[in-house]
Amino acid sequence: MADIRIYVADLAAYNNGKLHEVWIDACDDLDSIQEQIQGLLADSPEELAEEYAIHDYEGFGSYGLSEFESLEKVHATAEFINEHPEIGGELLSFYGGSLEDAKTAANENYAGSYKTVSDFAEQLTEETTEIPEKLSYYIDYYRMGRDMELNGDIYTIEIGFEDVRIFWAH
Repeated sequence: MADIRIYVADLAAYNNGKLHEVWIDACDDLDSIQEQIQGLLADSPEELAEEYAIHDYEGFGSYGLSEFESLEKVHATAEFINEHPEIGGELLSFYGGSLEDAKTAANENYAGSYKTVSDFAEQLTEETTEIPEKLSYYIDYYRMGRDMELNGDIYTIEIGFEDVRIFWAH
């Protein structure tokens, strides 16, 4: 698993053309993160360094942090992604940064991992309905899965080749 970290810049130095920045593990204790930032500002090459910004980050998947994201949110987000490394960042991105919605999806709405949405539709059909063998050849699971997604019943996150995570949308 990749490190989940932020690149914090001393803005007083940055605004005066100097790079004075540090990478910080976003899963560290919140007090430790704040201490590291205070240490960065205390060691600034500029007098009265008080402000910082997040100039880069790693390990957050497709979720994007803002330059002035609160440290509390950065830490909570990093902890969630650390708990759900393959889908955490993608869920946060899907839910517009709502940690509460992403947690609900990961813990309550997760339907499983499948090669394709068609495989999900087939398994769901076989678990809930007894299909006579003569009729099974006429069922188009590809279209069933696609329709479930288009109708908003499910949504998917593709992790890689033939690795689709499926979530119930309601």
